[in-house]
Formats: sequence, structure tokens, C-alpha cells
Amino acid sequence: MVNIWNQYQCMVTFNMSRSASYYESGTGRGMGFRDSCQDLLGFVHLIPDRARERILDIASIQFADGSTYHQYQPLTKRGNGDVGSGFNDDPLWLVACTCAYIRETGDFSILDEPTPFNNEAGTEVPLLEHLRRSIGFTVSHKGPHGLPLIGRADWNDCLNLNCFSHEPGESFQTCSNFESGKAESVFIAGMFVKYGKEYAELCARIGLDEEAETVRKAVADMESAVLTHGWDGEWFLRAYDAFEQPVGSHTNEEGQIFIEPQGFCVMAGIGGAEYGKRALRSTEERLGNAFGIELLSPCYRKYHDYLGEISSYPPGYKENGSVFCHNNPWVTLAYCKLGDGNGAFSLYTRNAPAYIEEKSDIHRTEPYCYSQTIAGRAARTYGEAKNSWLTGTAAWSFAAVSQGILGVRPEYDGLTIDPCLPDQMDGCRISRFFRGTRYEITVRRGAEKGLVVDGKPIAGRTIPLTDKEVCTAELTI
Repeated sequence: MVNIWNQYQCMVTFNMSRSASYYESGTGRGMGFRDSCQDLLGFVHLIPDRARERILDIASIQFADGSTYHQYQPLTKRGNGDVGSGFNDDPLWLVACTCAYIRETGDFSILDEPTPFNNEAGTEVPLLEHLRRSIGFTVSHKGPHGLPLIGRADWNDCLNLNCFSHEPGESFQTCSNFESGKAESVFIAGMFVKYGKEYAELCARIGLDEEAETVRKAVADMESAVLTHGWDGEWFLRAYDAFEQPVGSHTNEEGQIFIEPQGFCVMAGIGGAEYGKRALRSTEERLGNAFGIELLSPCYRKYHDYLGEISSYPPGYKENGSVFCHNNPWVTLAYCKLGDGNGAFSLYTRNAPAYIEEKSDIHRTEPYCYSQTIAGRAARTYGEAKNSWLTGTAAWSFAAVSQGILGVRPEYDGLTIDPCLPDQMDGCRISRFFRGTRYEITVRRGAEKGLVVDGKPIAGRTIPLTDKEVCTAELTI
């Protein structure tokens, strides 16, 4: 999976996003802003020049206030207004993929690249200003609890807290019958804490110390809001609805816990290990099954207008309680954040195609590529996968196994080797090409812990940048 098929699928999703899918809406859908940003996370190491071009294309459909079109057409590179906008997680994904690109390549010059708003000539500003407005959009769009407003929806397109549709055939993605200005997303809050920290570090590295400190304060305020208003006692809430009532709470009859904020808030370090361990324990106990982690539980059994499309699906399918594979790697990475290699590897192997080939008669999609969704326990066809190939699962799964479990992470100052292996693995060998150098890495268990680079012990876990053609590293854990 790691060496060939997962990376091949990352290439496919980069090239096509979701615009040529057998399962989605075909070529009319275009390239997703959020989708393409995340696809870059599994592709940037393969062909960095193409990743650079894609980042600038994506940023060019952003609006001046920091919000974005949700999709754009790859041939015209124009935003597609017909499928809606106002998905308030979108802007932060631009920060995520740009920081990932610079850590991979060291190419800070992309920040100076003139980039228009809404692809209109004469509106060009440096890409850095686009990132700044992405951060600013979240800061300036908060609800009653100090959490980010969700807008049309966040990553979960089907959690439509301002929709209130009662018209058959009406698109949940475009209709707006009640703009509350109050519905908030704990998931976006987790995103802001994680990517706000990354943006602050980026600012500090280019000499914008004052801006970096301002952003760090905004991140601290958001983390405080999550711990005060977004913690349900044993897991993170999902959201607040248009009436300021919690979603994803033990007080709800259905949909008591959702996967998305558990993964992202723990990845972001909100509440530290204490909150993280409790959240992941609840996640596994309430959402875990043989194929991964389900999106929510208990499933919705009837339609709720104040929740939107998510409650229109049959129980156990799609966003209503399936294993939505795209977000499972967030929990894998959350386990790695806590240093739990057994938890990380257990989850990784539950929906990695190569590990479940013996269940192909149930799983039913290709045994060499990831699918979008696997029917959950409440479904009639529990374990059956759908929508293979064009899914963000590919990029996030590669990030989870390569950067989380194997622990090979590109950084501004070098290549970090910080694996989070399960007890059953004694070590591994990795070959990684990074900034012109091929790194031959060996990880083994032993008594004398430490990192040796080209025969010399070094402090920490980061191999400094080098101009050598080949660099050898041995890590004992």
C-alpha cells in the first residue's frame, strides 16, 4: 500500500479531484477547493512543481474577504457558483496545503507569488495575503460561544445547520431558508487551532513576529472556547445548531458523538493528552467496528430539518453512520499524537485495502485502492464499500501511515524521523527523497536510543538539511 498503490491513488485524486467520478456528479462538479487542498497532502512529495501550480490555482478562486468558491472548473479555472459557497472550513485548507508544500520544498517564494481574488485581473496580491485572509475569515466569523460559524456546512457537506429544507429535490448545498448566524462548528475550531499554529510558525520564519503572536493569541482563545463550550464530558461536541443547542452530545437522542472533532481536536493538541485519551477512548467504544470508525452514533432514524442532509440517509450509510474512510486517518494521526502506536496501527489496518482482502466478498471494491465509505453496523449491507478511487481517503491515509506511523515528516529545517510503531513491529526501512537528497533510514528497537546520521550521533529526531546525494540515518527506539 505505502510504496505503490496508495501513492498511485494520490496521483489519481490530484489529477481528477472528484470531477470525473462514476459515483459523484461527474464533470459538472469541477475541482473542489477543500478536496484539492487535501489531495495535495498526499501528492506534494511526488511532483512539487505541479503542487505549486495547483495551490496558486486554488487560491485564485478565493474572495477578498477570505471565503471561497466551494469548487472550480479545471479547464477555465473559474469558480463554480452553481454548486454553492459559504462552506466555512474551506479557507483553512489553503493554509494547510501551502504550509505542507513549503515544508516539503523549502520554497518560501510561493508566498510572494501574485495571486488574484475571484480570478479577476488587477486584484492580485501575494499568496501570503490569501493565507492571512483565510485566518482572518475564521477569526471574524464566530458565533455565540466563540466558536467558528459553520456557514453552509463544514467538511461534512451534509451537516446543514442553516438549511431547513422541506422541498423535495431541493439542493441542501445551495438552499438557505434560515440564516441563523448562530450555528457553530467545533470541527472548524479544531482546524483553526491546528492550522493557526502552522500559520503562526510560518509567519515567525519569515520575520512577521508580531503577526505570529497575534495569531497565537487567537489560537489560544479558540482552544479555550473549545474546552469551555465544545467538550461534552468524555468527547468533543460536533457543533451548535441554529438554536444554540449542542450537536454530538450525550444529551441528544441520536447523533450523540461524531468522529470529526475527535480526530482534529486531538491532532491539534486541544486539552493535551488527558482530553485526547478520553476522546479517543469514547470514539473507539462508541464508533469503532471491524472496518474502522463510524462517522456518528446512534444513527438518525428520521429527517431533522435543523440538521439537513445528514439525517436524510438511511442509517449506516454515507454520512449517517458509515465508516467514512476520509476521516479515519485523522483518528490514526490523533493516536500518533498521543504516542499510541498500537491504536494507530489497529485503525490503519481496519480499512487499508491490502489488509482486508480476505473480506472482499463483503467489501466489494478494489483491494488496492481506498473507498470513500464502508457501510456501518446499522446498515443492511454492513461492511460493503462504495465510491472507490476519487476520495480524500487516499491522501490522508498516506499522510497517516508515512508521517504518523512511520514518522517521516518534512520540516522547514530538515527531515524528522519520529515513528509511532505498534508493539508487533521491531522496526522498518524507509527510502525517502527530500529536497534533492535520498535518505536511507533504518528504524530498530534497542536499548541505546538515539539517531545516528552518516555515522554520527545527533540530538533530537530531525536530520538537518544536507546537499549530499545520499544520507544514511539509523534510529533506535
